[in-house]
Amino acid sequence: MDVAIIGLGIHPFGRTPGKSGRDQGIYATRAALQDAGMAWSEMEFAYGGSAAAGAADAMVKDMGLTGLQFVNVSNGCATGGSALQSAYMAIQSGMFDVGMAVGFDKHERGAFRVDPKGGGLGKWYGDVGMALTPQFFGMKIQRYMHDYGISEDALNLVAVKNYANGAKNPNAWRRAAITYDEVANSMMVCHPLRKFHFCSPAEGGCAMILCRADKAKQFTNKKPVFLKAVSVKTRLFGSFEVFSQSQALNRADAPTVQASKAAFEQAGIGPEDIDVAQLQDTESGAEIMHMAENGFCAHGEQESWLREGRTNIDGTLPINTDGGCMANGEPIGASGLRQVHGIAVQLRGEAGERQVPNAPKAGYTHVYGAPGLSGVCILSN
Repeated sequence: MDVAIIGLGIHPFGRTPGKSGRDQGIYATRAALQDAGMAWSEMEFAYGGSAAAGAADAMVKDMGLTGLQFVNVSNGCATGGSALQSAYMAIQSGMFDVGMAVGFDKHERGAFRVDPKGGGLGKWYGDVGMALTPQFFGMKIQRYMHDYGISEDALNLVAVKNYANGAKNPNAWRRAAITYDEVANSMMVCHPLRKFHFCSPAEGGCAMILCRADKAKQFTNKKPVFLKAVSVKTRLFGSFEVFSQSQALNRADAPTVQASKAAFEQAGIGPEDIDVAQLQDTESGAEIMHMAENGFCAHGEQESWLREGRTNIDGTLPINTDGGCMANGEPIGASGLRQVHGIAVQLRGEAGERQVPNAPKAGYTHVYGAPGLSGVCILSN
């Protein structure tokens, strides 16, 4: 059974003083309902996620006490994507006809703080500095650059592209393009990653209404976007992921590889069929690694792709057309849903200045989170 997305809502990402994370989730929820031309009372269920802004189901006191099933979801940076997968499975199972996935967050300024003990690690993990995620990302991309001949030029090109795309996105936090020299000369944080190579914790909300595809016209006149595949996978022994305490002698594929393969198999298409993609770009190196891990190119080819402009909005495979995490920031509960929103508006032809040319027909989203899990969605119109 196919599942359709018939309503989209988003609260602008960034910093919103005086407005709680839940307020931003409610804003996005009401926008999604308005987009679909539906009422909250018509929702049969909701799955929602938030990491730092309270339980998502608390929004029912503002939206209305209708008795719907509302399940809170928590899955690291893949929280929003996991809420969407849960909603997808609820409809595919035949239990429900229509419902909602929603996510929001409001993080404090500064890098994400990690509780090693809460993550099943010892205090020592924080004492040696590995609980600060930029340290991990710096180490991981260092090794990758060494193994596959990637230079710092590639890191800079990703950042320049994503900030330029964010400047065209009215919902992005950072809406100013940044020059190559500004990126390349910004403060070093964790070698080789500089200040403008990183995304930041942020605020925002995103919601979408899903239904059985064969009943979409009964619910709304809005042109549906179809969810052809949703996959979430956890790490294998031997993959080096956030919170890894050591490296195995034999390396294993990252969870992204497993999630991507499963999604393509489920959708019955391949990477060559994707017209536009959203890939996790916690920092520039992540987007580079994920280009290959998701099957779009071979390891080591990314730098030539970037120099040739193949991942630009007018390129052969536009990536992070809304600016990605780098321009939008990463409110954990909303980030994965923001990616799907970005693809859905592309497939609807409603992306404005950042619209991919030639009427894209298939889109792809990928989110990565701690302690080593990935979620992939494939959408079509």
